[in-house]
Amino acid sequence: MSTSQTTPTAETPATPASPAVDPRLLVRQGGVAGYVDEFRRKIKSGDLGSLPVVIGLILIAVIFQSVTGHFLQADNLTNITKWIAGPGLIAVGVVFVLLLGEIDLSLGSIAGVTAAITSVLAVREGLNEGLAILIAIAAAVAIGALHGFFFAKIGVPAFVVTLAGMLAWSGLQDYVLGKLGTVNNINDGVVANLDTYFLGDGDIAFAWVLALLAIGVFLTGQLIEARRRSAAGLPGRTTGEIALRTGALAVLALVGAYTLNQDRGLPLPLVILLGVVVLTDFVLRRTSYGRKIFAVGGGIEAARRAGINVARVRISVFMISAGLAGLGGLFIASQQGSADKALGSGNVLMSAIAAAVIGGTSLFGGRGKTWSALLGILVIQSITTGLDMVHAAQAIQYMITGAVLLAAVVLDSVSRRTQKSSGRG
Repeated sequence: MSTSQTTPTAETPATPASPAVDPRLLVRQGGVAGYVDEFRRKIKSGDLGSLPVVIGLILIAVIFQSVTGHFLQADNLTNITKWIAGPGLIAVGVVFVLLLGEIDLSLGSIAGVTAAITSVLAVREGLNEGLAILIAIAAAVAIGALHGFFFAKIGVPAFVVTLAGMLAWSGLQDYVLGKLGTVNNINDGVVANLDTYFLGDGDIAFAWVLALLAIGVFLTGQLIEARRRSAAGLPGRTTGEIALRTGALAVLALVGAYTLNQDRGLPLPLVILLGVVVLTDFVLRRTSYGRKIFAVGGGIEAARRAGINVARVRISVFMISAGLAGLGGLFIASQQGSADKALGSGNVLMSAIAAAVIGGTSLFGGRGKTWSALLGILVIQSITTGLDMVHAAQAIQYMITGAVLLAAVVLDSVSRRTQKSSGRG
């Protein structure tokens, strides 16, 4: 019986089969050609990263600047960086929950009840405002722990638990505020000053200092990482590549500082939001706890067999998201001048969820970063601000934001399918 196999001979020596190489293990060559090659490989495998969001931000800026003529003015850009703080902090918490492949529908209500507790304790009860804030944030974290307990220990779906929480904490918010329904912030108090500029209006030094600090920290981190990889015998970024990446960040940071200083200087909400994003990004990418979150989101059974306490990770994630939502609620209260029954309602929660997804965090779990929240909320706030400038109805804003969110989810689904077909899913 004949066979299709070829028997090795002296004329046709046997050659070992070449195994398929996981694209994640490929070492990128240095220089511009290496970036181009890596970019093509990522596009082919469906790993688009933040590219769609960056392109979207550029298109939004170009469109609204051409329509209004002053969208890119310093005062408007400064206002955008202030307004993103509250929903942006909530969106960072959403990223943590989405990394588990879950959802938290209660974060808007938690933001509202945190602001309500703070205002009532500080204004009506006369408690020290700093202590009132700590108590309110602790209450938010406790609420997150309660949600996580029912989800991780009892087995109630997160959707149901947080939906019930959304209703319950909204009711608690109304109860705490009482019949008046509104409590104004203390004049020149802690909450009121959250919406100010870093250590005073008009002082331009702080924007430059923050920009230079970011450049220095980034450069130091890149050099340390390259040295560690070299010591371990692993390929790392070349000096020229590090210089190129640092130069790109320097241009972005210094242009941003210059733009902010053309108006009122560095907004304190932007500083705190950036600080939270950097800290949480470090936790997710550089700590064992962060790796456990990705592991649980990637596969619960595999994580459990690897010795990870899945229930503990889940509960802690809901605690983190609730705490960040509470902090975001304080920024919203600061910007509107009071805590009221409407705080945290409306499109606050949907904007936070949309920001995380639009920024690139997967709804299916196991993929995303906290920078996604920052990029996504910039997209949403830019759209909202631009439409306000052209006096578009709120219904139009909702429809456009919904369309952008749907496009992001479709892109995520297509990306995952492409990555699976290329062996990376």
